[in-house]
Amino acid sequence: MTETTTAAAAASRPPTPADLAARPSPRERTVTGAQSLVLSLEALEVGTVFGIPGGAILPAYDPLLDSVKVRHVLVRHEQGAGHAATGYAAATGAVGVCMATSGPGATNLVTPLADAYMDSVPMVAITGQVASRVIGTDAFQEADIRGITMPITKHNYLVTDAADIPRALAEAFHVASTGRPGPVLVDITKDALTATTTFAWPPEIDLPGYRPVTRPHHKQIKAAAALIRQARNPVLYVGGGVIRAEASEVLRELVELTQIPVVTTLMARGAVPDSHELHLGMPGMHGSVAAVTALQKSDLLIALGTRFDDRVTGELSSFAPLAKVIHADIDPAEISKNRVADVPIVGDCKEVVRDLLTVLREDIDAGRGGDYRAWRETTAGWKRTYPLGYTAPEDESALAPQYVIERIGALTGPEATYVAGVGQHQMWAAQFVQYERPNAWLNSGGLGTMGYSVPAAMGAKAAEPDRVVWAIDGDGCFQMTNQELATCVINNIPIKVAVINNSSLGMVRQWQTLFYNERYSNTDLHTAAGGSRVPDFVKLADAYGCVGLRCERPEDVDATIQQALEINDRPVVIDFVVERDAMVWPMVPAGVSNDQVTIARAMTPVWDREDDEASEETMPDRGSLRPRPEEEPRRGTTEEGAAR
Repeated sequence: MTETTTAAAAASRPPTPADLAARPSPRERTVTGAQSLVLSLEALEVGTVFGIPGGAILPAYDPLLDSVKVRHVLVRHEQGAGHAATGYAAATGAVGVCMATSGPGATNLVTPLADAYMDSVPMVAITGQVASRVIGTDAFQEADIRGITMPITKHNYLVTDAADIPRALAEAFHVASTGRPGPVLVDITKDALTATTTFAWPPEIDLPGYRPVTRPHHKQIKAAAALIRQARNPVLYVGGGVIRAEASEVLRELVELTQIPVVTTLMARGAVPDSHELHLGMPGMHGSVAAVTALQKSDLLIALGTRFDDRVTGELSSFAPLAKVIHADIDPAEISKNRVADVPIVGDCKEVVRDLLTVLREDIDAGRGGDYRAWRETTAGWKRTYPLGYTAPEDESALAPQYVIERIGALTGPEATYVAGVGQHQMWAAQFVQYERPNAWLNSGGLGTMGYSVPAAMGAKAAEPDRVVWAIDGDGCFQMTNQELATCVINNIPIKVAVINNSSLGMVRQWQTLFYNERYSNTDLHTAAGGSRVPDFVKLADAYGCVGLRCERPEDVDATIQQALEINDRPVVIDFVVERDAMVWPMVPAGVSNDQVTIARAMTPVWDREDDEASEETMPDRGSLRPRPEEEPRRGTTEEGAAR
């Protein structure tokens, strides 16, 4: 990142209430509520707002035109505004901001708000509301957006008095960006926007019930250190909370100090560099064999900023059966919600890891550190024996989607930002791009939102214009929000889009192949199969003013990617027409134990044991790969599970 980009990102971070209080209050001014809103955004140092005007919010758009500090990006759909705001926030740590009108404008923000809520992304959504005197009368374009979004926002406001606008905005930014980050909605009635009020900054913030605990209790830190000393097979189980807490640097210190193997969830990719020898990869339904198995065979899980999601644990009752659990999270509601913690620690992940480092250094200096050499050798053996890989297509002229994504990452490098949609391409992008820094990987992890990629990439590029930003999308996801290409062209936001076009809803098709007897009900998108191109993505890109490219042969992949990397004055869309039957492996089928991780179709590692009973004394060997007895290998499997 350049110094200019770093400075811009730092400048866009929301000030804390203490920062606001320290600033001199300007002379009070008589303004409209709409002017007060814009002045509040300027005082909060908001650099970019994504939105669309409409009747109820229209009064705010008039003074916004005069602002020289707040850039408004006119999107083509409110969902695009919301995802752009989350992309902006996820790439930088700053609060993302979006704006919409009442009724359908506001309800189109529901999906991005739910997405941000599930993935703990700091976002403030500002919506217009009908005049306060007609609320509850089913007025034109009225919707109770506050009631609708109550379960999917960290907090929300209905502002009916112009005098309350600065306070509501200041509180919203504070709530969104502190504690466990999340979205906050500020709904402002039209009469509040048009009324006359007095503006002064800073407002008085009063949130008596909001006191996030950031510093962990020292007693719990000492208890955690004691468990770490006693463990023989510990694993650092790292979640997205480490990214949100900006704790990656101190986490790497912890890994180096303790030499404990580490796994990073889908939301934590890049928290520890993929190149680190102790990094076992991503756990979960499509995680690496080494990561999944290390969690299963560990005797201690050091869970940092993670919530024991079902996509990681598989069948919860059989997850890591031998392990004690240290669970650190800033949200006390997450601790012991799914898996009971032996040592619960409430606090910011950065503070937790810092305090653990202090205590563990003292232990190591005193000769009380744990010895995990045998465990490290075992996990490293799994990593060598079962590397991530894929089966090359039988037709040598066909294009493997994994190869495309692998080459995008290799040719672009770790300083780029990679934004995925949801489905097979999302998993391949998580697996085959090498992530070396936090915030390099953005995706919709909790909600699994198709259509996330293009607008979120737009937001990330707007936040960090000097970075290369790739939207790695599926042909299904791309058709949900590709209208934001027009926004990118008009606003000079030159993202690069790789459409992994298998002419299908790929992940659904994979499940139909594996679990529904190859009955492909309503998954054919007709975007490439059989010679049809509905739509033709190259022509679509050209119609939007982008550069459209198509790649259908393996020998053309590198040249096509290089061509895209050399174009920086407008967006580039590449239609990668890939093999239709490629599948995501490894895989743990839904609802079963992680012990049943499948490395290729019908191929499961079988661990050599001294006895059939798992116990703390049992150390699994590297294992062997054998067909499950109920099914012989079919086309597309490999004895090694890693052929390229």
